[in-house]
Amino acid sequence: MEKNQSDKQLNSITLLNQMASDPYYLFHFLAFFSYIPVRCSASHVLSPPFSSYLLHREIQAVIAFSLLTAIKMVRKETWEAFIADTLFFAKIFLFGIALVVDYHLALWYLLVFLVVYTLTQQPPYQGIGATLQLTPLQLEALLTDGNTSRFWLVEYRELSSSTCVQTSRVFPELSITYSNKNLSFGVVDLGLFPNTAEKFGISLGSSDKLPKYILFENGVEITRFPEMDFEAKTSTFTITKMCEVIDILAKEVEFGKNLGDDEETPLEMFDAL
Repeated sequence: MEKNQSDKQLNSITLLNQMASDPYYLFHFLAFFSYIPVRCSASHVLSPPFSSYLLHREIQAVIAFSLLTAIKMVRKETWEAFIADTLFFAKIFLFGIALVVDYHLALWYLLVFLVVYTLTQQPPYQGIGATLQLTPLQLEALLTDGNTSRFWLVEYRELSSSTCVQTSRVFPELSITYSNKNLSFGVVDLGLFPNTAEKFGISLGSSDKLPKYILFENGVEITRFPEMDFEAKTSTFTITKMCEVIDILAKEVEFGKNLGDDEETPLEMFDAL
């Protein structure tokens, strides 16, 4: 219990340090903080009725932002996704308030946010857990080596994708819980090795197709998820489903069952969830 609490405190401190030092978070903080001196200087030239009207609008914006933040905190599955949505809503409300003050100020903030979006990117989760960061050659060697784990669950991701960044902490944390001598976890960054995507039948044309998870047994692919519904052009994949699939798979491996002889394959397990 004490170890889990210390790990959580360490993760919180690491996240705070990253938010204070990373350009993505730092520039956003400076942009939001800049409204305070602007507001203080503008209060001297605004008429009392307009100042009162602006104050009411600011209070309404803060309340609405707080409610949206609370809802997102409950619904989002990772801190990265929660922070991304929180910053997005904050930019919308700041732009709206700036538009009430003066449209020139609103255009200025719009320009600042465009510059921040162009020059910076939200950093992914830095922990690796029990995963191995693999090159395609390393992965091929591990899959063909009979002395390694029987099962390999490999995440194919591209960190230029916001979806991959927002889910980047899930796979390492799952690997800590479920990694054992029979089940190993690996990560291949398709941003560094784009040619690997075609080899494994992964499309880089749409960010909603990544990350992709492929399960290998004795070097042979036996299933992958999420599966895409090409007619609807949507995926039924969620982080919760992935956790449930990995939990089922880990239990199967732990009890030494042959997945090929079971009544349900891992893909059928996933579809049944």
